[in-house]
Amino acid sequence: MGRIAAGWHLAKLSLRVVRRDGSLSALVVLGGIASGAVGLSFLIPAAVAHDIDENWLAAILAVVGVYLATVVGTYFAVALAAASADVLDGRDATVRRGLSVASRNVGAILGWALVLTTVNLVIQALRERAGFLGNLVLGAVAVAWGLATFLVVPLIALEGLGPLDALRRSGTLFREKWGEQLVGTASIGLLFALLGIVPAFVLGFLGLASGSTVVAVILIVAAVLVVVAASVLGSAARSVFSVALYRYAAGLGATGPFTESDLESAVARRT
Repeated sequence: MGRIAAGWHLAKLSLRVVRRDGSLSALVVLGGIASGAVGLSFLIPAAVAHDIDENWLAAILAVVGVYLATVVGTYFAVALAAASADVLDGRDATVRRGLSVASRNVGAILGWALVLTTVNLVIQALRERAGFLGNLVLGAVAVAWGLATFLVVPLIALEGLGPLDALRRSGTLFREKWGEQLVGTASIGLLFALLGIVPAFVLGFLGLASGSTVVAVILIVAAVLVVVAASVLGSAARSVFSVALYRYAAGLGATGPFTESDLESAVARRT
């Protein structure tokens, strides 16, 4: 099975789980709103400070804003992982229970958000200064980092590990299950992004080409809603998949609609 076909198959299985319980999508929406609100409350003043040449203040506000937005995003991601585990096990998930799991692990969430913010800002700063070859190398580093950290959130939510222990165990689980020569996992989020962007582009184009302001507004609003819906479903599906993959890598077998063959082929090895 090709990588795209395999990714699409896993996306459909994950979406089947998401559709069983609206709490998963609700947590994604709440997390997006909360994270965005926190980030903007710092990034807008940072932009104003930059415009009046208070660059040191702008930098501080931007970094703090990115960190706090990452904290909030991680908090809801942990809640989503806990809720995903409930649905995979055939239980009704609730927003309250998911948030209670995240609250119990708030120390790990604060620490992991700091690690994420630091690494991502460093990679971004290096990429802005690197040439073509440097960008290729840093792109490979970013892919390796994404693979190493893929199971961190489920590990925090389901094993209660701290940030560094979760990072080490995430990498260990991948190496023990699939070996050293890994190049990535199925990109469910990217597939859902394409499912949102392509029809949204078509709707937006038709709206602008319609010649009618009313039709254009309606179609552009519809395009935005399609992107939002695809983003919400994609985030929830990715959480379900990450929990299922964590359980398989940890030796707990396949769970929910996934088979061991599905999860074994989800990780690509270097050939």
